[in-house]
Amino acid sequence: MAGMLTGCSSLVATPVTPVAGKVRLTVRNFPALSRPRGALKILPQGQETPLYVLAEDDGGYAVLSPICTHLGCTVDVDGATLLCPCHGSTYDRRGRVLRGPAERPLRRYPSHLSDGVLEIDLREAA
Repeated sequence: MAGMLTGCSSLVATPVTPVAGKVRLTVRNFPALSRPRGALKILPQGQETPLYVLAEDDGGYAVLSPICTHLGCTVDVDGATLLCPCHGSTYDRRGRVLRGPAERPLRRYPSHLSDGVLEIDLREAA
């Protein structure tokens, strides 16, 4: 049920079902999300592209599109960074560009943790 990432491209995404445009994940059901720098790859029903759910060092979570903003290749999680294998763009775990050629951050989805449940809003990506 739970998926962990080191190099995300070979991992099968965990399917999830959105309700009213939101996905709710019970964190304890996904051990990777309880670890510092843990990561999970999810595929919301009705979407073609999975999302990365990344545990942040401050106890929060970042939910990111894996699509590089340079030319649309799929980035991989590599410890503290996300790396595009096509042209070398590097992002931090919040989706900000560390090294180009990408100039824009990865698309980030708002999320909120309450009572051990992470709610991800699929309708309002930044």
